Amino acid sequence: MQPFFSIIIPLYNKQKHITNTISSVTNQSFKDFEVIIINDGSTDQSLALVNTITDSRLKVYNITNHGVSYARNYGIKKANSDNIALLDGDDFWHTDYLKTMYNLIKKFPEEAVFSCAIAHHYSSKTSTVPYNFKLDDNVEVKNYFKNSVRHSLLSSSSIVFKKAILSKTDWFDESLKSGEDTDMWIRIGINYPIVFIAKVLVYYVYDDSSLSNTSFDITYKPKYDNYLSEESKNRDVKIFIDKNRFSMAILSKLNANTSAYNFYRTHLDVGNLKTSQKILLFCPAWLLKVLLKLKALSGKKVYFPPLNAKNSG
Repeated sequence: MQPFFSIIIPLYNKQKHITNTISSVTNQSFKDFEVIIINDGSTDQSLALVNTITDSRLKVYNITNHGVSYARNYGIKKANSDNIALLDGDDFWHTDYLKTMYNLIKKFPEEAVFSCAIAHHYSSKTSTVPYNFKLDDNVEVKNYFKNSVRHSLLSSSSIVFKKAILSKTDWFDESLKSGEDTDMWIRIGINYPIVFIAKVLVYYVYDDSSLSNTSFDITYKPKYDNYLSEESKNRDVKIFIDKNRFSMAILSKLNANTSAYNFYRTHLDVGNLKTSQKILLFCPAWLLKVLLKLKALSGKKVYFPPLNAKNSG
């Protein structure tokens, strides 16, 4: 019998977290699902830990390392359900996450994309993320761009979508090594509204390696130039993408990549940035590094919203 959900977990060197991630799935109050784990060439003990788990709903596929976009696409193609739930190999769900998503799908049968609020989990501390609205447990059908200025409505562990949307959005871009999720969310937001419950049901885990990862090669990052036409027609799209261009420009500066910095800066309307962001955008690289170092020493997360995806291999 076809499961109600197909849960797709790309796995690359997550030995520290994968057991907890899978436990958060198998302990769900809603039980009708399959778990598709794509081991994307892990070189640590991730696969060995997965193999110790006995649950008939788990299916493991081993592939050579191609990156998280390829792994997600591979898993979706193997899915037996039309309802796809993504989950990263280091994040975890509240016990009622799938039950809540099931109820939303039944309540809004005409919609295709569903999500919830997330919290960041770092060094045993949990903090809610800043959304445009209060976390009051309300459910609304939201425009992605209007409601993702402070933080994205979608994340790679809190989205459930109908497989059929891929005929419009296309698949995850396998040429991108990071930022691939934001690129997909843009395409989803252009085509679909988001059914969103303003309640934290997903915990997005950061560790020291993911927070310190600022390596930059523009070849494998989203350029957003595919969306220039849409930006010219929709100011909300323009504002959202400019926030991401800001993030990419900052990473370019940190990596002394002047050509990449100039590329993102050229397409960026600084009028869409806050004063503090403008200061960071134009300050010298040495000062930017000092400011980020001070923030890290204070114990705060170092990332550049809304482009805050972790390195997933």
